[in-house]
Amino acid sequence: MICYQLRCDAGHEFEGWFPGSAAFDDQARRNLLSCPQCGTSHVVRALMAPAVRTAPTRVPETARPSPQAGAAIPAAMMAAMQRVRQYVEERCENVGDKFAEEALKIHHGDGEQRGIYGRASEEDCDRLVDEGVEIMAIPWVPRADG
Repeated sequence: MICYQLRCDAGHEFEGWFPGSAAFDDQARRNLLSCPQCGTSHVVRALMAPAVRTAPTRVPETARPSPQAGAAIPAAMMAAMQRVRQYVEERCENVGDKFAEEALKIHHGDGEQRGIYGRASEEDCDRLVDEGVEIMAIPWVPRADG
């Protein structure tokens, strides 16, 4: 996954996550991207600095969201997170509790290269980061149609 800084024609900036640059190009060409603030589909990549990783980083316990953190999510943010969920479910394989095991297989070349999602304990996440596996936790909000 790659994170791009995006900008709409109204000047709003926001992040977008994509499996690769070709996915961004395809979605932009088909007008599938939209600004979470104004809804326009005229979205381009903004100038951004590359992320250089020098050492594994851990999210401090105090920076992790609490279970109640999603209680008052603004409607636009909820809609954006629902689109992220739909995107992941349509394009990636749900490996459930075997996420860490499958991610390590893929990372070491012992498994098929593919997008996966699932559940992992904090210890498993720490082990994956220590191994150099890039992972990302995303808020798993209720489906838009559910």
